[in-house]
Amino acid sequence: MDTEDLNAALAGASVVLFDFDGPICDVFAGRPADQVARDLTKLAAEGNPELEETLSGIDDPLEVLRLTHEADDAVGLEIERALIAAEVEAVGVAGEPVSGAVASLEAVRASGRGAAVVSNNSAEAVRAFLDRHGLSDQVLTIVGRPEGHPELMKPNPHSLIAAAEHLDVDVSLCTLIGDSLTDIQAAHAIGSAAVGFANKPHKHQLFVEAGAEAVTDSMHAIAQAISPQPGT
Repeated sequence: MDTEDLNAALAGASVVLFDFDGPICDVFAGRPADQVARDLTKLAAEGNPELEETLSGIDDPLEVLRLTHEADDAVGLEIERALIAAEVEAVGVAGEPVSGAVASLEAVRASGRGAAVVSNNSAEAVRAFLDRHGLSDQVLTIVGRPEGHPELMKPNPHSLIAAAEHLDVDVSLCTLIGDSLTDIQAAHAIGSAAVGFANKPHKHQLFVEAGAEAVTDSMHAIAQAISPQPGT
């Protein structure tokens, strides 16, 4: 990790945008994502038997949702409702926030800036987790997956634009912290800076190649970079 890159990526940010699953919460730590995906696939196939083959073997609930919507909007909305319920249940058993996440959120507030969550997960799940851990006051706005429109999930920058508009700040003054390639792509699509949180070893090079302004494997390092420096 290059500390100077991390400091620079966050220094100019009026608003720090946090992806949810990864930087703040390991959403499916207590309820495995592949099991949720199988449950959703079974439900989708009950509504439209042709989807059974399309969804076979997919272990990502968000991909099940996306593909179902592409094939059948009515069934897609049913899967959306089921996924929201599964996500809310999952964050209830996901354990504590990711190490360093609370410090990062608190550092944003202490620095006089704003924090927002922009997520491909449902806003309901994000809100439930933040409420559960007493973190709701640290976040100015939450933009989750838009119901009925999975095509607007990242890498589409919809959630970033919506958060910036809600907070009345130019997107170029936002820095996104995310743990997926889609996060980097979404930020760069609208001129925001991106910090890659490489919570798995293979992600570091991926984020470097994607042009992330900084890459780190530590949310604590992000908190330190956000914190006001002595004398400033």
